[in-house]
Amino acid sequence: MKRLTMAAAITGLVLGVASANADTYAADKTHATIGFRVSHLVISKVRGHFNEFDATLELDENNKLTNAEITIQIGSIDTGMAKRDKHLMGADFFDAENHPTMNFKSSEVKEDVIVGELTIRGVTKKMELPYTVHGPITDPWGNTKLGFEAAITINRMDYAIAWNSETETGALVVGEDVELEVNMEFAKQ
Repeated sequence: MKRLTMAAAITGLVLGVASANADTYAADKTHATIGFRVSHLVISKVRGHFNEFDATLELDENNKLTNAEITIQIGSIDTGMAKRDKHLMGADFFDAENHPTMNFKSSEVKEDVIVGELTIRGVTKKMELPYTVHGPITDPWGNTKLGFEAAITINRMDYAIAWNSETETGALVVGEDVELEVNMEFAKQ
């Protein structure tokens, strides 16, 4: 019993030290974009982005990514057309009234893939998100910054975003695959 307690104490101490050595970075929202694109009428792609979000990254003492979290406010969707944005926020798509955020939280970070859970419209799916970190560097004002890029294609049907209609040829008005892209600068806190 004492060995188990001692082992637990040592593990807790080691994890505590590891967490204490982690650097937290927050998104520099003036230099950040969370965007998407999806097929429309099978002949073009509609692009959009989200204007409101919070994102943090943690790096260990060797500047290796150890944790990532992003929370996106669905009500901030912006495709450049207010009528379409309102439709996307409605029950046909994101149902922002009942599901105001989209979230990603990592559970494991590998060399070039973040394993985590993406929650959209109340549906959570495990996913592997390929990523790249650039930096960290010191900017001209003495701030420690890093760049983060990630891109993945998801099927919106997997997240209960199932509205659609058909063209006269039977093609879907809105494609099922949605390309998500994150390009952000982060500042050390």
